Amino acid sequence: MNRPILSTLALSTALLALCPASLPAADAPAPVDLRILAINDFHGNLRPPAGGIRITDPADKTKKIAVPAGGAEYMATLVKELRDGHANNIFVAAGDLIGASPFLSAMFHDEPTIESLSMMGLTVASVGNHEFDEGKDELLRMQNGGCHPVDHCQGPHPFTGAKFHYLAASTFEKDTGKTIFPAYEIRDFDGIPVAFIGLTLKGTPNIVSPDGVAGLEFRDEADTVNALVPELKARGVEAIVVLIHEGGFPTGDYNECPGISGPIVDIVKKFDRAVDIVISGHTHQAYVCDIDGRLVTSGDKYGTIVTTIDVKLDSVTRDVISAKADNVIVRNGAYARDPDQTALLAAYDKFAAPIAERRAGSVTETLSRAPNEAGESPLGDMIADAQLAATHADKAGGAVIALTNPGGIRNDILKQGDGAVTFADVFASQPFRNQLVTLTLTGAQIKDMLEQQWLDPKRPRILQVSRGFSYSWDNAKPYGERVIADSISLNGTRIEPSQTYRITVNNYLAVGGDGFTVLKEGKTPLTGGYDADALDAYFKANSPLSPGQPERITRVN
Repeated sequence: MNRPILSTLALSTALLALCPASLPAADAPAPVDLRILAINDFHGNLRPPAGGIRITDPADKTKKIAVPAGGAEYMATLVKELRDGHANNIFVAAGDLIGASPFLSAMFHDEPTIESLSMMGLTVASVGNHEFDEGKDELLRMQNGGCHPVDHCQGPHPFTGAKFHYLAASTFEKDTGKTIFPAYEIRDFDGIPVAFIGLTLKGTPNIVSPDGVAGLEFRDEADTVNALVPELKARGVEAIVVLIHEGGFPTGDYNECPGISGPIVDIVKKFDRAVDIVISGHTHQAYVCDIDGRLVTSGDKYGTIVTTIDVKLDSVTRDVISAKADNVIVRNGAYARDPDQTALLAAYDKFAAPIAERRAGSVTETLSRAPNEAGESPLGDMIADAQLAATHADKAGGAVIALTNPGGIRNDILKQGDGAVTFADVFASQPFRNQLVTLTLTGAQIKDMLEQQWLDPKRPRILQVSRGFSYSWDNAKPYGERVIADSISLNGTRIEPSQTYRITVNNYLAVGGDGFTVLKEGKTPLTGGYDADALDAYFKANSPLSPGQPERITRVN
């Protein structure tokens, strides 16, 4: 049977009628909406941190105000509210969820924080440098559960591990060449795959105890991500979100991004164009930025902000059409407490409160960790003095000098009410539970150690020093020559290069932490008690304590 033959014109018309491009716009597939909620640098702040968040005063743009914010009870309520009405949603994090935590979390090796965030529905999180504070094996326990190998099971119930997944694209085991956690996770939203890549900063070994990162390699952030792009595209992924524990320093308010600087800028510029959204952290800043045509966000620290990112995904290309973000403050006065979180905190409080509420002493004014131009702080002085007092006796080490790293001092000790200070306050200022180590250095080694404070010239780490020890440094001199040798003195007497001195530091510094490799050369080390316990004892013996005028370190130029 013969069939009619369509003319060329008729055939072309028929084909055009079937072509999606010729359909009216109203018939085109609608984009898929996705809401991403993000946090970073929670650091176990299950309760609202002191001071909340500082933002620009809406009534006077020249001033800053403190807004009470944060806390797991309020954050959980906000997360639920931000999810409502959004069928496609995911809750993610950009590292440092644990480590450097207040007493309630740290006493239980951050198990309460992992449990709290799991209850909130956190899905994936990149590892931060503080996830390695207690080493790789402990981080694996955070993911998989089980009792602590030394302190065993201390909490109100067995620890079953995180319900969310850690991602570690750039962290490799040297022996196996494999990442310690998956590099990425792909989630499907109405048939559209979205990849979440998680990684931490390349410089992690320089800011974590060498013991904590032993056997691990931290590769370049941008190179790592770019190498994964072809693999993701082969799996049909076009929409890519990077969760990176590295950040920047803006000059504007919490939802702005004027003049951002810092590592994140160069990293984002090196990312493959396939990367659509970057959720960052580490620098404890809040910003919403456009860097090289990509949305880049960060949500402050300590759970004071939940970043809300609304994404539109193309149903045909499966790529990101648009993305806009809003840093939402977890305002304590605006949200009710989540009852499940309240019950969780109460369960752990029952075990922790008797120790946390124990009185240490008192202060006449706040002991601030904020450094002056020379790098010295009132709280830093006090902590160094406490460590010297704890190790000065011959049987305790015979120390004549004590030094501590500024990165280990995490919170001011605030004057509240009558000035009473609890053990929880003391612990919050030094939450790493580092042990004190007293060792012998020559005067020449002390000079070399002090020079290593500028190993990273963009981020000098000025050690806090004990009473009686002093020196001057010249900001105009090059690396290796900044410390004025004749100015280094102990109780008014010049430190002699060939003479030996007993020095107390914490165990993090003793193994070369923060780049102070000279300390690894120390002789006859003696390990003592914990840093927080030393400060607690100092409070008990000397209260009320008053902040002194920092003048042990002098800056020239």
